[in-house]
Amino acid sequence: MSLPHFLASLSLARLSAVVVCLGIPVGSTATVGAAESFSVDSKNADVIWPQWRGGSQRGVAPEGDYPVEWSEEKATRCKIPGSGASTPVIVGNRAFLTSGIDGQNHLLGVDIDSMEIAFQTPLGDDRGNKHRKGSGSNPSAVTDGKNVVAYFRSGDLACCDLDGKPLWHTNLQEQFGEDTLWWDLGSSPMIVDNLVVVAVMQTGPSYIVAIDIESGEVVWKDDRMVPAPEEAAQSYSTPLATEIDGKKVVAVLGADHLTLTDAKTGERLGTLGGFNPGQEKFFRSIASPVITGNVIVCPYSRGATLTGVDMAKLIEAGDDKNAADDAILWMRDDVGSDVPTPAARDGIVYLVSDGKPSKGKLSALAAETGETLWETSLERIRSSYSSSPLLIGDRLYVTDETGMTSVVENIGGDAEPKLIHANEVDDDEQFTVASPVPFAGGLLLRTKGHLYKLTR
Repeated sequence: MSLPHFLASLSLARLSAVVVCLGIPVGSTATVGAAESFSVDSKNADVIWPQWRGGSQRGVAPEGDYPVEWSEEKATRCKIPGSGASTPVIVGNRAFLTSGIDGQNHLLGVDIDSMEIAFQTPLGDDRGNKHRKGSGSNPSAVTDGKNVVAYFRSGDLACCDLDGKPLWHTNLQEQFGEDTLWWDLGSSPMIVDNLVVVAVMQTGPSYIVAIDIESGEVVWKDDRMVPAPEEAAQSYSTPLATEIDGKKVVAVLGADHLTLTDAKTGERLGTLGGFNPGQEKFFRSIASPVITGNVIVCPYSRGATLTGVDMAKLIEAGDDKNAADDAILWMRDDVGSDVPTPAARDGIVYLVSDGKPSKGKLSALAAETGETLWETSLERIRSSYSSSPLLIGDRLYVTDETGMTSVVENIGGDAEPKLIHANEVDDDEQFTVASPVPFAGGLLLRTKGHLYKLTR
């Protein structure tokens, strides 16, 4: 059954309690190493958290001794000027984040040891925010351990060294067309080899572009003009890097389509549509997909559907749309996530639901079948979840919009997952959007106005 026909048969308003599995075997002998081995941070040992969702882009922390309980008295914090929502990236003892300060975009470097701002570099005019949760500095920076690249709602894309010295600066909107998003840009850049990849999905000129990180020159551009109605053509998700049969690939979800592009040449390798068979006008997408093994798991429909796709089969399909539908492994309409991006490890996908009927529900699914392995719910709260979950060993860290982080353990064992701590901080002003990230001695958490250092 094709994806459009399957989804058309589902009532998105009805959240059933049954797993929907098509039973299509994975069947491919292709190896996909992104989830388990392909990692941007492998080139530089000092790179701890190189981009949003980490080096493997799965939201998984390196092994380490991390805190499970903290309080304002035990934490150290740094006041972050201006307005921003980017998740920090980390090289050694320095964290990098962005903020709009006094009408200018800024890249900030924070010394983790002292929790003092080491530099703040202006990088173009701040365009501000449209949504109360947003800012002109939503996208997270990305680093290869030598360079840090920052991207802003204004279209400014700039590269600095680790001390904040600008190396090159361009503006994608001046080159390729103005921003037509209804809300605030949220898609972060990512790195594959020496390329910085940015996805622009909007009502108007949509594309994926790869920039040489050393020179700032465009290496390739894939015009991603896929059909989608009105706001559904707009996406705030972030590209993923993966590897299929030794070929590095860029996966992008949004505008009612999943596309796979050759990371070296920009050639389109596979396209799967039909995520919006009813042509709903307002199905903008925020949560990014996640990859584990050879499966990419795609949240869509404002958190009402979740689809598992075999990427190798999608590439094998080429331009054959019917064959592309055969790459669908499973689909569900009773679990999903609208804003938080799932985490994944060892063939298991972990989700935080943020819809009104299921807000705070945590689920673990088998990536190849979509089967629910377990689910539990956090205590109902008035606020919601915009941060994405972090996997640390046998624990899942989930931060809500007030900055409270719930720690759930036994997520991968035989015992029932359970909440062990709910950690609050004094800076509970709405909205905490950034996700918690690991560093060598603990965790960093960016709230509305501060960067917290949390240690044991």
